[in-house]
This record gives sequence, C-alpha cells and structure tokens, in this order.
Amino acid sequence: MPGRIEMSRRVAVMLIALLLAAGVAAKSARRETIPLKKSFAFFPMEIEQWRGVPQPAFEDDTLAALGVDDYLARVYVDRRRSAVGLYVGYWKSQRQGDAVHSPQNCLPGAGWQIVSRTRISPDDPSQPLSRDLEINRTVIQKGRQRQLVLYWYQSQGRIVASEYWSKIFLVADAIRRNRTDGAVVRIMTPITDADSNQLPLQAERNAERLALDFTALILPRLTDFLPR
Repeated sequence: MPGRIEMSRRVAVMLIALLLAAGVAAKSARRETIPLKKSFAFFPMEIEQWRGVPQPAFEDDTLAALGVDDYLARVYVDRRRSAVGLYVGYWKSQRQGDAVHSPQNCLPGAGWQIVSRTRISPDDPSQPLSRDLEINRTVIQKGRQRQLVLYWYQSQGRIVASEYWSKIFLVADAIRRNRTDGAVVRIMTPITDADSNQLPLQAERNAERLALDFTALILPRLTDFLPR
C-alpha cells in the first residue's frame, strides 16, 4: 500500500508539471526571472547567539544538477557548541526544466535513510497572528548518525510544506502573475545523546526544540532576501 501511495504521488507531480507546461505556454515568449532582493552572500553570519561557518562551494556538476540561481549553505554554532546546518536554494524561474529539489529525494541520494516523516506547525515571528504555518519534520539516519531535518518551500511570501501544493501554487502563480520563482529552506541538526541516561526520544525532542528556535530566528530574516 505505501508503494502505491508513493506511486500516486509521483503521478500527481507529473500531471502538475504537464499542467504547468500547458498553462504557461502562451506566456513563454516573455519568460520572467525574479532575482533575490539581495544575494545570500549578505545573509547575516551572526544571528543572536549563533555564529555562521560557510560550507565549501558546490561543485559545478552539483550546481548544474540543481539548476539553482543562488544558494546559502552554512553551519551555525552557538555558545554551547550546538550546531545547525542551514541550506536555502533559490530559483528565479522554473519554466525551462529547473525546479525546486525536494529534500525527500536529495537526502536518500546522499545515503541518508528516512526514519520518520511528519509535519509540525511552529510559530512564525514574521506573521505572529498566523496559525496556518506548517513545515516538514523528518528524522534521517546513516549508520549510527541521526539528524533531525526541518524543511519547507517558500515563494512570494508563502510557506508550504507539501511538495504537491507547492506545484499547484506554482501553476497558479505562473498563470496569474507570470512568476515561477521559488525557494526551498532546510535546517538540519544532529540528534545526540549528550546525557548517557537520556532516552532516544528525549534526544530527538531536544534536537527539534533547537531547530525550531533557530527557525524562529531566520524566518523574519529570509523576508529581506526572498521576493514577495
């Protein structure tokens, strides 16, 4: 049954992609490219108690495979030596085959096994009255290493957890606004048993709290870079 559900989802994505191609064909002659408000090179290296460490630049073949127009890849470390990895990929246009890559595909491709996957609704400091924010929460494992991953899709001021809804909004925005720009935001942090008496579930909850605290700090800052 899970295999059939996954197959149905893949078919749905293909159909949405075909709909996008058909729905925007009339506008393809005037392809839009919506740049960032400012390059991710200017994203703060210091965010309250967190200090950023740049990661090695992507190889040319990786950039070609992603098709990304700008990206941010850093590890942030706080005073307690807790660490979170931040990746933001941005596409100015998704009309010519370039499309936002789902972590559900990229992480297994890097050797990580998805242990659990659900969605959570964190607070959004940039929209304090909103109760609709939902993001993905995934636990991954490679050997004895475990990490907690939060990720979402973001475009034109909209945050979406579902890959399929992000595609639907992509079609609607392409037809209505002649825009197909979008981003994926991913936060990762190790799940560590700092205390030998700590239960694995508690270690996972601690990692989630750390990642959510960091999420609350970057959400309002992303609005300074991602176009609405």
